[in-house]
Amino acid sequence: MSTPSSSTTRPTTRTAGVPGIEERIVARQHELSPQERRAAQTLLDHLDDLATYRAAELAALAGVSKATMSRLFRSLGFAGFEEVRDHLRDVRTTGVPLRTEGLADVQGHAAREAAAIAGVLHRAPVGDAVAVLAGARRVLVIGWRNSHPVALHLRQQLAQVRPDVRLAPLPGQVVGEEIADLRSGDAVVMVGFRRRPSGFGPVLAAVAASGADVVLLADPTAAPHARHARVWLECPVGTTLAFDSYAAAMSVVSVLADGVHAALGRPARDRVSSIVSSYRRLGEVE
Repeated sequence: MSTPSSSTTRPTTRTAGVPGIEERIVARQHELSPQERRAAQTLLDHLDDLATYRAAELAALAGVSKATMSRLFRSLGFAGFEEVRDHLRDVRTTGVPLRTEGLADVQGHAAREAAAIAGVLHRAPVGDAVAVLAGARRVLVIGWRNSHPVALHLRQQLAQVRPDVRLAPLPGQVVGEEIADLRSGDAVVMVGFRRRPSGFGPVLAAVAASGADVVLLADPTAAPHARHARVWLECPVGTTLAFDSYAAAMSVVSVLADGVHAALGRPARDRVSSIVSSYRRLGEVE
């Protein structure tokens, strides 16, 4: 393999092996004074936007003194509220949807999104990925969880301009049967943004071992997996908001599909025309 071209459950706030705030509170509940327990409940009630408050504001919300709030932080293993903020920011970088800033600055967010898209498209080896997808005998796009919508959109776009583009896993299915007959000449796009399922690595390794060309579309946390890919399209998703943004990823999908359309030329245009005719005959699209 060549070197890569480059229910309503509250999220648990933990980074690699480090207990989150709520876990620390539960573990020490019996050691806390009544005032500290009141303060701890306030932390739990405001966990999703905890980092947007100041320590004094949290103390006022809890109806306790700033000294009590400070003692609570120390009891939970933090030197102070700044360390709590740092912990929450660390948690956010793993993809856990926590607010670490105030209300969104819409214009600032839009500018950051535009800069992120421009940066990804400038750096990513999109041309290499287009060559793989245009020249493959068939294409399989794989994506789980938050990566699935990106994978679904890529499959839909590619299917407009080239034949034999598949998606996995399908609802209620696993991927074993989808990768069993992969071989050299096939291409697989593995979409793997952070908070990937634990089976992502083994599937990627199995796909690479089949001889198929692998395009990895993922955020920087997937760097350890890039050794299995012929092309790695590194696409950050982190923002200052509570949730990750896939605007750059969707832009990469559009550029990839457009590139395959251009690379295939007349066959792609003929396929588009044929699909449009099918829509009209079946009355499927307004």
